[in-house]
Amino acid sequence: MRLSTRTRYGIRAVLELAQNYGQGPIQMKTIAQRQEISVKYLEQLMTILKTAGFVRSVRGARGGYLLAKHPNQIKLSETFAALEGPVTTVDCVQDATSCTRVKDCLTRQLWIEIQQAILDVLESKTLQDFVKKAAGS
Repeated sequence: MRLSTRTRYGIRAVLELAQNYGQGPIQMKTIAQRQEISVKYLEQLMTILKTAGFVRSVRGARGGYLLAKHPNQIKLSETFAALEGPVTTVDCVQDATSCTRVKDCLTRQLWIEIQQAILDVLESKTLQDFVKKAAGS
């Protein structure tokens, strides 16, 4: 499984906002520079994240973006789903009718376990966990 650029960059952007939570909005160009993401691409990501309710924008000279909720209220699984969609290792894990070999497939259980492990990690982490880690706590 390979994560899309959208997910990798989007999570970096929300983590940037999480690290600066409570300090006011951050301008798009600042996030883009710090995270080495083009402003144009970051605009697309922020639209997705805003629509999903993770960030909000503030207009004006001191405007920019900030998290819509406290970092401890945003699970990595939620941001991942908004950016990437559902975690799916192979089609037959989600839809048993997608393959005629489902009943006899020896590897399907492995794919199920891998998918569940990924979901468990994403579900167990909040943005605040990463803020603490970055601060050395």
